[in-house]
Amino acid sequence: MSQYLDETNSDQRRELTERRFSGDLSISNKELMKAFAIDPDYDPYDLALDEIDPSHPSLFLHGTFWKHFERLRNEDPVHYHEESIFGPYWSVTKYADIQYVDTHHGIFSSHQKHGGIALGGIPGRDDDYSLPMFIAEDPPKHDEQRKVVSPLFSPKNVNDLEPLIRERACSILDNLPRNEEFNWVRHVSVELTAQMLATLFDVPQEDRMKLIDWSDTIQSLSDPDEYESAEEGFLKLFECRDYFQAYFDERKTQPPKFDLISLLAHDPSTNEMDPREFLGNIMLLIVGGNDTTRNSISGGVLALNENPAEYDKLRENLDLIPNMVSEIIRWQSPVAHMARTANEDTELGGKTIKKGDRVCMWYISGNRDDEAIPHADQFLIDRERVRQHTAFGYGIHRCVGNRLAEMQLRVIWEEIMKRFPKVEVTGEPIGLASSFIHGIRELPVTIRAS
Repeated sequence: MSQYLDETNSDQRRELTERRFSGDLSISNKELMKAFAIDPDYDPYDLALDEIDPSHPSLFLHGTFWKHFERLRNEDPVHYHEESIFGPYWSVTKYADIQYVDTHHGIFSSHQKHGGIALGGIPGRDDDYSLPMFIAEDPPKHDEQRKVVSPLFSPKNVNDLEPLIRERACSILDNLPRNEEFNWVRHVSVELTAQMLATLFDVPQEDRMKLIDWSDTIQSLSDPDEYESAEEGFLKLFECRDYFQAYFDERKTQPPKFDLISLLAHDPSTNEMDPREFLGNIMLLIVGGNDTTRNSISGGVLALNENPAEYDKLRENLDLIPNMVSEIIRWQSPVAHMARTANEDTELGGKTIKKGDRVCMWYISGNRDDEAIPHADQFLIDRERVRQHTAFGYGIHRCVGNRLAEMQLRVIWEEIMKRFPKVEVTGEPIGLASSFIHGIRELPVTIRAS
């Protein structure tokens, strides 16, 4: 048995991925998805271990990936997938192994020329549709460029931003409808993060939804329902490049200011980026500031509705909110994976990983590893050692904006609990067809008038 609907087409699937990941861009998203079509509800325990592949976007769209990771953690935590929609790669599913890969950047490269930080990256790709960015670099360039934007996310600056975030959270929540179903993602999660992004870049608030649209675009580049090819989606991303290039050029001529564009424009390591690298770093900062926080805001509402005893616990003790924020981030794991490429032959979990092999750290699986996190399959807002999770990564690539993300979640939940005894999920959530960002596109909720 195979997880693929066309069980006889293994040779064609392998040929397609070999061509795609050797740089043949003539293969469309639809062609690839058709060859790798699956029933997302299949039971991974019905397959031979070698047949299991948790990376298919359909599993994330339908939320049916959990048992795949459970089986891999228990039976083969460092597992080689010879055949997948992203080509061959290693799955790393246990907490300790993920931490090892993430903290050994000399052995495991993030560099774009090797395939970058997400499954699906094409090694050696160097054209208008490749996006260099500092997260897809190794030291020293990674460290130099990361330092440029880091001051904006310092504890002091995050604290200084809190009153503004609270004011905006209050305004958003006070204007929500009552006794009427609406999409929490669009009305709350997206709105709060969009306003924050516009502030960080110092662009007009009336343009904030452009940033969200560009963020959504980059997450949908491989979705055949959105784009026939990634190149088609890039036409919209080039609009993003042109938009920010105008601000970048302007701020080069102005005295330095404390916003992301000005910081990039005035530092020697970033003020002469070519158009591809400029767009890459802009998209990194947009996605990092949008997708992770917004999906945790939405994921928290869903988690509390699915675990009503925890919602009761929260109502009885609002002092649990800071602790709950970390539990929400662990539970949602908004960045499902990060990928690396082996710089040398190495051993992990008793397996020999060859130089050039792609390695996937499944953060979302590490956060359900009960050997590292007691009762990991339970959502517990009063969990001890709650910040012991993989969601922000480790080492030199640890999320630069983690403090800002936690603060935004804390503030929005403090203000939610002042206003509403419950935000009730009243419809089926719709997920994101991505195994990179664990996202929620729609979350129908109703707030009952008191």
